[in-house]
Amino acid sequence: MNNFVVAITRTCGSGGMSIGKLLSDYYAIDIYDRKLLQLASEDSGISEELFASVDESMKKSMLYRVSRKVYTGELIPPESDDFTSNANLFAYQAKVLKELAERESYVVIGRAADYVLKDFKNLIRVYIHAPKEICIEREMKRQGINRREAAAYVEKMDKYREAYYTYHTGREWKSADNFDLCLDTSKFSYEEAAEMIKSMIRIRTGNTL
Repeated sequence: MNNFVVAITRTCGSGGMSIGKLLSDYYAIDIYDRKLLQLASEDSGISEELFASVDESMKKSMLYRVSRKVYTGELIPPESDDFTSNANLFAYQAKVLKELAERESYVVIGRAADYVLKDFKNLIRVYIHAPKEICIEREMKRQGINRREAAAYVEKMDKYREAYYTYHTGREWKSADNFDLCLDTSKFSYEEAAEMIKSMIRIRTGNTL
């Protein structure tokens, strides 16, 4: 089986989504981020709106920062009161990621996919980052906001992503042990970063594209 998955973990403003899209376009494969919510909704029967609202509300919650619910693969049955719990919604997203990996290649952004798919042979785990000042400048330009607003946004998103990752995996978000490749996009263009990931895909899978 030559299916592969590129799991991108990224700091806010580092360009992880842009790099993911370059890979998606090059290989003509899907990229999953928010789109995963729709697929998990179809699989579980839980409304996509609920997935999205939990996703959004957890960004504002202290839960991720003070507790932990490490993903084990367990799914809670519909008759349980915890069927629509945050942990079960994550578990359904993880289930979809695993099933997709068995039948297609894809890129996934965030969602602790490097942990969820850790047993998948052709998984390429990539951490994309850049110095905070560069990330702030990129968010200023992308959103058309001032430096103070961009700095607050970058800080908030990185704290959320770190807390989300640790809550569901029990791991340290930025640890190099979690990844096959760590790229600082202040040193490379997005295109150059994508080329390095393509090289790893070729090495891992034998794919000559």
